Amino acid sequence: MSGWRKKRSVADRYNITSDSYDEQYSQEQALKYHMVQKALGSSFGGVVLDVGCGSGLFFSHVVDKVQLVVGVDISRKLLFKAKIRARSFCNVHIVQADADHLPFKHGLFDVVFSFTMLQNMPVPKKSLLEFKRQNRVGGKLVVTGLKKAFDLTAFLDLFEINRLNLSEFIDVSNLNCYIAIVTN
Repeated sequence: MSGWRKKRSVADRYNITSDSYDEQYSQEQALKYHMVQKALGSSFGGVVLDVGCGSGLFFSHVVDKVQLVVGVDISRKLLFKAKIRARSFCNVHIVQADADHLPFKHGLFDVVFSFTMLQNMPVPKKSLLEFKRQNRVGGKLVVTGLKKAFDLTAFLDLFEINRLNLSEFIDVSNLNCYIAIVTN
């Protein structure tokens, strides 16, 4: 399947399941958010990018710790839900975009988050480079990888290939994902 075709397929799948998205994923995602917050402490930075933001579940976990949150997703219906959720906050903005071609200046974000999204990308190593491009020097990149999509070695190799040095790695049995934290 070509890259764009895979992305359209993913967008279509999430558009179809958007009504049940929060019910299906909120508990698992909240656990990841908690672990990331514990690992990062108060070092969230001023401007944050949430790539693959889905329905915006992460917003309430980060919005009071930062100046600005930008949520990006390819699914129109999930972004509609994220837009509704973002109305509760004055510092959250929503953008529909392809995660491999983000429409922002280089180095704009203090922290780039991508939860449970990398396995949906046609070339995950390319996606990681785009996330790194968005991250300011000295910023943080937080990425999760679904364990059923990546074995541990394959997931870690993505970071090594892209010369991204892990500052922290979380692999616990009660999570369906690995969590990687990189300092740029």
